[in-house]
Amino acid sequence: MLVDRYGRPVDRLRISVTQRCNLKCFYCHKEGIRETGGPELSPEELSKIVEVAASLDIRKVKLTGGEPLVREDIVEIVFLLSQHGLQDLGVTTNGILLSQLASSLADAGLMRVNVNLPSLKPSNYRRIAGVDRLHDVLSGVNAARDAGLTPIKLNYVVLKGLNDNEFFSMLNYARKVDAILQVIELEPMGSGRSVYGDYHADLKPYEEWLHQHSSKITTRSFHLRKQYLVDGVWVELVKPIHNPLFCLHCTRLRLTSSGKLKTCLMSNDPEIDLKPLLDKSEWRELLREAFLKAVALRKPFYQ
Repeated sequence: MLVDRYGRPVDRLRISVTQRCNLKCFYCHKEGIRETGGPELSPEELSKIVEVAASLDIRKVKLTGGEPLVREDIVEIVFLLSQHGLQDLGVTTNGILLSQLASSLADAGLMRVNVNLPSLKPSNYRRIAGVDRLHDVLSGVNAARDAGLTPIKLNYVVLKGLNDNEFFSMLNYARKVDAILQVIELEPMGSGRSVYGDYHADLKPYEEWLHQHSSKITTRSFHLRKQYLVDGVWVELVKPIHNPLFCLHCTRLRLTSSGKLKTCLMSNDPEIDLKPLLDKSEWRELLREAFLKAVALRKPFYQ
């Protein structure tokens, strides 16, 4: 396993397969990607990168966007990546196209899904996402559960004065669909940078309530995230802002849709461009060197 100079193992790769999206969420952090446009990596190119990553014991892969399901070849991508002996292969999606694709994705080798769900109120959802598609998202969650893409995680980004009063509704919905609820702090990145001051909510009140009402509390090694079991529902707090412990326990590299390897979501450190290496006859060796370089460059954003 790869280990960086801070003693952090690196076993995860988060891949943005596209910057395109069918929503207009006003807080989107855009996966920390600064570039706009550019050609997307092909399924075969993505497969090469994941093959080398897996050879270095990076065996947990998450596909993101933009919205990854807008790619017409997303099922092919999942199938090719699933051939490399991964321990975990998931997708983070807004869920709008999930009801159409859940079964095919599961058959192709997808293991689980994270579904972004900022609100259970149609008016709130429309205000946040820019479209009236909440019904499609909820249908997608049901389809994912039926296809066995579990455990489903619901990503609830808390927005002050907008959806911060929906915690208990989210908790009850997670129980209904047998999902894990991730309560996520808004990040000042991408579109979220301009609205952070207005909408950032401190997660401490939720944390205090969970401490009081949970029957079990555990801590994940990944980011040292706390997990709380409340009436049969696991709730996880994701608190990345000004949190040295979060950064000191990060085990993830990131890949942009055009092929640039990033060491951190929040850092603007130089990215390593893998695209020019993929057509070389010695692509395996070159990609391996690029991964080793990226790991050597890693440092916690909050120290």
